[in-house]
Amino acid sequence: MTTLADPVPGGRPGDVERATALSGELAGRGVHGVVLAYVDTAGIGRVKTVPTARLSSAAAWGVGMSPVFDTFLANDSIVTTDVLGSPDGDLRLYPDLERLVVLAGQSGWAWAPVDRITQDGDRHPGCTRTLLRRIVTEAAEGHGLTFKAAIEVEWTVARGDAPGDAFVPATTGPAYGATRQVELGDYIADVLAACAAQGIEVEQVHPEYAAGQFEISVGALDPVAAADSSVLVRQTVRAVAGRHGLRVSFAPAVVGQGVGNGGHVHLSAWRDTVNLHSGGAGRYGMTAEAESFTAGILAHLPALTAVTAPSPASYLRLRPSQWAGVFTAWGRETRETALRVVTGTAGLRDRAANLEIKPVDLAANPYLAIGSLIVAGLDGLASSAALPDETTGDPVRLGETEAARRGVRRLPVSLEQAVGEFRADEALRAALGPVLADAVIAVRLGEVASVAGLDDDRVAAAYRWTY
Repeated sequence: MTTLADPVPGGRPGDVERATALSGELAGRGVHGVVLAYVDTAGIGRVKTVPTARLSSAAAWGVGMSPVFDTFLANDSIVTTDVLGSPDGDLRLYPDLERLVVLAGQSGWAWAPVDRITQDGDRHPGCTRTLLRRIVTEAAEGHGLTFKAAIEVEWTVARGDAPGDAFVPATTGPAYGATRQVELGDYIADVLAACAAQGIEVEQVHPEYAAGQFEISVGALDPVAAADSSVLVRQTVRAVAGRHGLRVSFAPAVVGQGVGNGGHVHLSAWRDTVNLHSGGAGRYGMTAEAESFTAGILAHLPALTAVTAPSPASYLRLRPSQWAGVFTAWGRETRETALRVVTGTAGLRDRAANLEIKPVDLAANPYLAIGSLIVAGLDGLASSAALPDETTGDPVRLGETEAARRGVRRLPVSLEQAVGEFRADEALRAALGPVLADAVIAVRLGEVASVAGLDDDRVAAAYRWTY
């Protein structure tokens, strides 16, 4: 459950009392500090922490942090816009107490996501968690829609004793192989135990394709909670790895060639507890609204990549025939199209049917990514956009003439190209607002400049341990 109301100076109704009670409970459980977590424009998790005894003060008055972090790059360099990037000013971080959990992988600590407001009590236009909550609220009020979402987390596990920043896989077993589960079974079991203790519903965890790679899938939640969960899962995976002498990376590409780490988003729209992606008269049981929602995302995908694939390393992953979904195409259970229609197993379709968006990685800010996808889908729904023909097989085999006939485009092949598409997408930029949209552009172009002239291996190395 997430708190839907914006923070206010002095605390939302009941927050201070709740925080005071929580402080006592946490102290009794040996918790000494609370991590206050958010994700910046570059997709980096940033934190401040407070002693447990100060939680009620944080709930009432927030904790200070500079707005300059909205224009930090992944390497901690700072770019500027006409509003952001200055050393001036301050924001207040307010914890969402409903999402506070004791960290099972880090003894003595609890964790809570935050919303950021100005010192005058106004929404901070760069706060992506607040943005996502606003988008969800407006969709409910304006369209009668709610959403369920989940983010897959792929990561690579490396030996912690490797020299320098080298990547040495911690397991040598084959893709999806039992050997990996055996060799790292204790670690994965501890990840599962930590997730369970924190209330994270894990649906599956398994070895993946790339060297040392694993994936964890979690249950669908409301969009804000789903983004929170993605941040918490990664914090947990990393913390548990450290206890086992391992090192993990969520970077889109750990090495210059081969399959990278994705962060596929699963998203479904609902009205009056009815899943619009099931039981309809459209293709594969989609309702007309679900088809238009899907068409909206498909139409905005080139611009969306500036949000969902925001790192230069993202474009080492977004290559054809690697199940990354690099063409503006959709298909039922088609893993090479950007949008995969998941119908679910017979008997569960009314609950399980959803849309998987594949050109997403874990360099993306999850709040910004999910929010932008919903905005794109709603744009399609508002115009009753028509969903084009389905694509089966690998779209790369269509050839230029057939691809053009079907309207199948290659997604941007570089972050710079993605920024150009984002600049041209007025609907997406308007939904984000000028402050955040300008920050997205400035940060992305800053990332491009930071790796100018580097070959693929050096680009991968630059971001290998950043995410």
